[in-house]
Amino acid sequence: MGHAKDVIEELTVDHREVDELFDRIEHTTPAGERQKAAEQLTIELIQHSVAEEEHLYPAVREHFPDGDLIADKELADHARVEKMLKDLEGLDAAGPEFDRPIAVLKAEVTAHVHDEEQNLFPRLRHACTPESLEALGDRVRRAKRFAPTRPHPGALPSQPHHRLLSAGTGLVDRARDFLSGRGR
Repeated sequence: MGHAKDVIEELTVDHREVDELFDRIEHTTPAGERQKAAEQLTIELIQHSVAEEEHLYPAVREHFPDGDLIADKELADHARVEKMLKDLEGLDAAGPEFDRPIAVLKAEVTAHVHDEEQNLFPRLRHACTPESLEALGDRVRRAKRFAPTRPHPGALPSQPHHRLLSAGTGLVDRARDFLSGRGR
């Protein structure tokens, strides 16, 4: 995972990593390699989403006059993606039912990323000082280290105790990943 200086650079690096993982899934023939890439994609998307929910969207609410509306839309996008990831979790990468959900997921994530990079990030860069963007980048990086690695579509990111639950869920997910070898 790359480490950039400010929040916009950090999240953009994540976006490119997700693009690369989609490419690996689409262009890899062995089912085992596709499965590993899909697992890594899930880990990356979940950690990225949690970090945005905990830090980026509160900043959007604070700095934009229409911040509540934008943050709520972004959270709805995340909820759809997380549900798709949960549905994908039980599918075999060698099976015929794998390609369609991956294509739908890619379309959803690509649209979300494009909107963030073309609209949200330029507005954020204009609304915040470089120092606040760097501090936000530090918080996002820290959040990703402790975030869950598996989809939990029932979680409520807007609840005040979400960060504590997220860290606890992340610990449990990492233990499960360690025992199963997932994400290696």
